[in-house]
Amino acid sequence: MNNDSKKRSSFSSKLGFILSAAGSAVGLGNIWRFPYLAAKYGGGIFLLVYLLLVLTFGYTMIVAESAIGRMTKKSPVGAYRHFGKDWMFRAGGWMNAVIPLLIVPYYSVIGGWVLKYLVAYCHGEAQALAADSYFSGFISSGLPVELWFLLFALTTMGIIYMGVQNGIERVSSFMMPLLVVLAAVIAVYSMSRPGALAGVRYFLVPDLSRFSWMTVVAAMGQMFYSLSIAMGILVTFGSYMKDDFSIESATENVETFDTMIAILAGLMIIPAVFAFSGGDPGVLKAGPSLMFITMPKIFASMGFGTGAGIIFFLLVFFAALTSSIALSESAVSTCEDEFGWSRKKASIIVAAVMLLLGTLSALGYGPLAMVRVVGMQFLDFFDFLTNSVMMPLAAMATCLLVVRVIGVDRIAEELMKNGAKFRRRRVFNFMIKYLCPFFVAIILFSSVASVLGWISI
Repeated sequence: MNNDSKKRSSFSSKLGFILSAAGSAVGLGNIWRFPYLAAKYGGGIFLLVYLLLVLTFGYTMIVAESAIGRMTKKSPVGAYRHFGKDWMFRAGGWMNAVIPLLIVPYYSVIGGWVLKYLVAYCHGEAQALAADSYFSGFISSGLPVELWFLLFALTTMGIIYMGVQNGIERVSSFMMPLLVVLAAVIAVYSMSRPGALAGVRYFLVPDLSRFSWMTVVAAMGQMFYSLSIAMGILVTFGSYMKDDFSIESATENVETFDTMIAILAGLMIIPAVFAFSGGDPGVLKAGPSLMFITMPKIFASMGFGTGAGIIFFLLVFFAALTSSIALSESAVSTCEDEFGWSRKKASIIVAAVMLLLGTLSALGYGPLAMVRVVGMQFLDFFDFLTNSVMMPLAAMATCLLVVRVIGVDRIAEELMKNGAKFRRRRVFNFMIKYLCPFFVAIILFSSVASVLGWISI
């Protein structure tokens, strides 16, 4: 079957692309990962370093991946193969394509946890959710975790099944503006708590005395994770982008949207935790448990705790769902392009893989807790494999493809179609040639070394 003869789906508008790409970037990493990393690595100085990286490293990778997608009108495997047929090109394309297929199952498990908490708050269980043993008891419960995972996963695949404009674009266009409104409401409420202003100052005011090299490493890892770089998503969404859309302008909007949500997440969580803990930033360093253990305790101590819990977990649910949709779409698009499958068949098969791998992660803290992969439970292993190993390698492959094969001038031509501007061309050229590969190598080394116990991140 000649896939090129099929009419490729596309976004109906530039806004549709921006909101969908922003939806892929805005996810669980923005809501819980960004605030606790900011607290651990210096507050305001971490935020400053993160912003600088987003405007340089993040900008460069978003532009490169979106341009590759639009130039080829293909998902990652076909896009890489378009520029060469030897094994290195195939490996780079398939790595970008496989990453979402490995991420979305365990991501959907966490999405199921979020959905469970949202429903529990709606049922008025705020005090029960704040109990010390609630979260650990839930994730080890087996079948209930599996059922919440299935509900979240099937919601995602139902939207994917509807297509690009009717599914992804329509849902993102509704959810992303609402997500911003909910985040702003919670941030204002959080900052109004007694003692919260100390948290606002800690988060927003840079203090050079708190700066360290690990601040840069942690900010790079967060930026990498947050912007959906090297997941095949931006290549796929770029392939749906019409030629009269400005890639640079769209990238700047995605940068703004993602950074705004990250800052709002910090203002939602850090001031509230400061107020709750009496100004102890160490409470923020709880990592993933911050969302499911610390925040419910904070909500339980508030007079409007149930309402705050509902709004907060509704926000987190929207963020998780939009990212899950983007990850799934990348996998479905690859199946359509590479195997000639219909969207219906591709969606069903991707759903089957998601349910199989996701079940391992869902049961990994319960019935399968004794089964370990290189010393890790399934969810932790899939997270390490994709985020710490495969994504940095995929990003390195993209840098090499642009610099050694496509050429920065051809990328510039793609960006300047129909008279569009390429204002940060010098920044892009310098970053993609020199600093991006260097940063990616640092992320790969630091992530693997941290898991092996060589360094502490």
